[in-house]
Amino acid sequence: MKTAILVPCYNESATIEKVVLDFKKIMPNADIYVYDNNSTDNSDNIARNAGAIVRYEYKQGKGNVVRSMFRDINADCYIIVDGDDTYPAEIALEFEKLILEGKADMVIGDRLSSTYFEENNRLFHNTGNRLVRRFINLFFKSDLKDIMTGMRGFSYNFVKSFPISSKEFEIETEMSVFALMHNFKIIEIPIEYRDRIEGSESKLNTYKDGYKVIMMIFSLIRDQRPLFFFSMISLILLIIAGIYFIPILIKFFSTGYVFKIPTLIMISTVVMVATFTFFVGVILHVLKRQQRENFEHHIIILNELKNKDEELNDEKVI
Repeated sequence: MKTAILVPCYNESATIEKVVLDFKKIMPNADIYVYDNNSTDNSDNIARNAGAIVRYEYKQGKGNVVRSMFRDINADCYIIVDGDDTYPAEIALEFEKLILEGKADMVIGDRLSSTYFEENNRLFHNTGNRLVRRFINLFFKSDLKDIMTGMRGFSYNFVKSFPISSKEFEIETEMSVFALMHNFKIIEIPIEYRDRIEGSESKLNTYKDGYKVIMMIFSLIRDQRPLFFFSMISLILLIIAGIYFIPILIKFFSTGYVFKIPTLIMISTVVMVATFTFFVGVILHVLKRQQRENFEHHIIILNELKNKDEELNDEKVI
């Protein structure tokens, strides 16, 4: 069984050596990959000298890095961790065990139930984490404790089935929703979080990246729950139409005359748009259900191919 430690890296010269050495000590049989994302501080050479396999992703953004990692590397267990030394390497053994035993397809390192709010003194980061968690749990009917953690474990099936569309820090949100919507087994483990050391700076922009994450959530709701999304739009349009229509209706009952004909025409148009929007949601809901059925077939085929590869490898060994 092969385990791959995946470390996205952008200007982490202050911490990347310790991250690599910690994982080499805890998991000496694992392959440690550091994907450098246009660092200018010699992070790649530091990681290479520490014993990591260094590769490069020239498209800027964590999502782009993760996409390359998942495409390039074949393993039975994948553990992704930030290169800022804020997560303990020791917990990776538990991640690995859960993945290799088939108990989980995604293991989430839950910072928010542990030391995150004590260690992290950036108020808006803390508020953003809570807000994203509430949005996801509300709209996707889940009870996840930490949506945006930078340490996770994955199975082969998850990694090779995950179509990444995010380019930057929205990637964690996209991972969580993909796992929820496709019935992957998720386990959360509380982990100790420690803040960055002096000289190590966060690459996350609270406002810019926070906005991108919120937009990603709405995109995921539209794409993953189209009937709910378009029904809400239809409902809002019908409420607006009703607000303008009720006074006209009251006037009609009291006088027998219809006033504000142009307004009535606009109301009729809004009602037609609302009806059309609702049926768009219904059609997309049916297509999404078919896509999920196709996805289940894809997983079966993926398992068959993996089993054949393992059989071929066993024959070569014999």
